[in-house]
Amino acid sequence: MTSNGRPRITVVGLGADGWAGVPDRLRKMVEGAPVVLGGRRHLALLPDLPDQAREPWPSPLREGLPGLLERYAGQDIVALASGDPLLSGIGCTLVELLGADAVHIEPTVSSVALGRARMGWAAEDHEVVSLVGRDPRLLLRALAPGRRVLVLSSDETTPAVVAGLLVEHGYAASRMTVLGDLGGDESRAEGVAEGWGSVVSRLNVIALEVVGHGLASWSAGLPDSAYEHDGQLTKRDLRASALSRLAPAPGQVLWDVGAGAGSVGIEWMRAHPSCRTVAVESDVERAARIARNAGALGVPGLEVVLGRAPDALAGLPAPDAVFVGGGATRAGVVDVCLEALGSGGRLVVHGVTLETEHLLAGRYAALGGELTRIAVEHAEPIGTFTGWTPGRAVTQWAYVKEQS
Repeated sequence: MTSNGRPRITVVGLGADGWAGVPDRLRKMVEGAPVVLGGRRHLALLPDLPDQAREPWPSPLREGLPGLLERYAGQDIVALASGDPLLSGIGCTLVELLGADAVHIEPTVSSVALGRARMGWAAEDHEVVSLVGRDPRLLLRALAPGRRVLVLSSDETTPAVVAGLLVEHGYAASRMTVLGDLGGDESRAEGVAEGWGSVVSRLNVIALEVVGHGLASWSAGLPDSAYEHDGQLTKRDLRASALSRLAPAPGQVLWDVGAGAGSVGIEWMRAHPSCRTVAVESDVERAARIARNAGALGVPGLEVVLGRAPDALAGLPAPDAVFVGGGATRAGVVDVCLEALGSGGRLVVHGVTLETEHLLAGRYAALGGELTRIAVEHAEPIGTFTGWTPGRAVTQWAYVKEQS
């Protein structure tokens, strides 16, 4: 038992060789446990022990776990998992639910370690992307010419889905190696994304060697053509300026208020896999468009809230930064955003009308920060010559909230 009285759960990782590959020390632990939890496949590997309670994971998992654990309150529990339980596994869920002090992990060699060993890849030379139970479009953020990526598959259909994404986004010539049943009766299928049709094992890891010319940059200010929009788009130069002041950092949350096409929030999330965005948009069609843009640019987890600020901001997760791209003159919008920010929180507001400019000048006079007027001109044809075509000037107020 832990110091707070909760049962201690030991999570034992199994390799593809199953029960046969479990060390004697862990075999005795599993066989001596009063309660064993695991997937049906894992539980079926165990020798028959009539006095031992065995329970498969509930479905849906997160909703059912508290009740399952409550049934065995006061008893020590062993849980079975695949490979390293903290690699997109049940170990992560249990630690999140119970705390690290209540969960002891006994990993075996992970599929990632085995995959890189079979490919001869150094750990620092590739990225790992888990698609286990996740939207496959998460992979898109990791793609870049010459990049190596190890993909953890959900099942035997994942390689074909990955191949389709590669073809769709400009990487059709990428080399795919699908490694099946690593650590057991291993298999290997190789080919390129375009025309992929190999039959593979349900348990597989995909090694990608990316070739092509898709959209790869993580920097702020992607081309405007990367977005589907109806004209309500923060253009790339203004977007880059705003994001430099919003300053995305790992694990932080952005409110993108009056999100339009969602470009600022999308590029906030592309900065790091743990960055989160809540995009608030009152127009139904634009809200749907934001979700499509987020998926196409590799951040399908972006949350879209359909509603009008400031009312729609109630109950949202606390932001580390806020961008107001539209609706700043609506009563209460800027005030609610400022109030929601903690110490060190960043607010950037854009305005194109005299009314918004007046508002921002007043806030700058009262609170300080940085007030900038940005006018961008682009070279365009004038008959047989070339001249400058100005865009609409934008007033930008950027403010960092000090500790009260």
